[in-house]
Amino acid sequence: MSLTDILKTERIIKVDEEEVLSSVLNKLGSSHDAAFVFSKKNKYLGVINPYYCLIKSSYPANAKVKHCLFHPPKIYLDTSLVKIASLMIESKVHYLPVFLDKNKEEFVGIISARRLLSYFKNLDLFKVKIAEVLKNKKPLVTIEENESIGKAINLFRKTHYSKLVVVNGGGKLKGVLSYFDLIAYLALPKTKEAAGDRKGEKISFLNLPVKNFTKTYVVVLKKDNFLSEVINLILEKKIGSVIIADKDKVPEGIVTTRDILQFFIQKNPSYEKSKNSTLQFGGFFKLKMI
Repeated sequence: MSLTDILKTERIIKVDEEEVLSSVLNKLGSSHDAAFVFSKKNKYLGVINPYYCLIKSSYPANAKVKHCLFHPPKIYLDTSLVKIASLMIESKVHYLPVFLDKNKEEFVGIISARRLLSYFKNLDLFKVKIAEVLKNKKPLVTIEENESIGKAINLFRKTHYSKLVVVNGGGKLKGVLSYFDLIAYLALPKTKEAAGDRKGEKISFLNLPVKNFTKTYVVVLKKDNFLSEVINLILEKKIGSVIIADKDKVPEGIVTTRDILQFFIQKNPSYEKSKNSTLQFGGFFKLKMI
């Protein structure tokens, strides 16, 4: 299968360069999402991505998107699927622009991680036990539901993860806390009228319990399930990860879209990673998009 078989050309989130950041971010749902920015003459300019706008940088909510652009790696119609998966991991963006070729950089559509997964689900490669993936991952990071948001944010920064698995006092699964879900509050613009109050508001917010912001709807599998089942659930439920728990609902791990992309890269013998493919991002703490 080639890129042209899974290229997305319709229902792309396209925005005008004069739109404001807050309006565009409301159209996105996770740190991986992207809106594609075009000029008045329909020329592709770049993307708006929550990670680069709000986590790596701190653009004001009323900034025009033309001043907040991120320039992700460019994909061409002859780019291999393994190379695309690698660039998605390196850039932390799961929606990348596709161009005709290097000589004629005409925007022809986008490729998404979900479209890659739609291809992966039919491969024998993914008919392996989830336990095989978990054994190569770092220990699961959890937080108790009654801990404060302030502690959760410190844990996000310490671990560099973008999601935390939430448990109750007995260690049983309660849901997932996403850093993206907290950004909406942390990134609110400060107004002069409210300047004296916002410090107190922020302190109050940081003292709130994690359970107030936890997504309790999570999909759970066991370690003996197959990785292909994870892919099918991510596609069917339109989610980014699946929690792995034992029979007593004690979480043992998490398998994410990133893990699936990484597994595809590692198991594809035809791919040799280019020394020049690694993208350099400096400065801010980096969240691993688990």
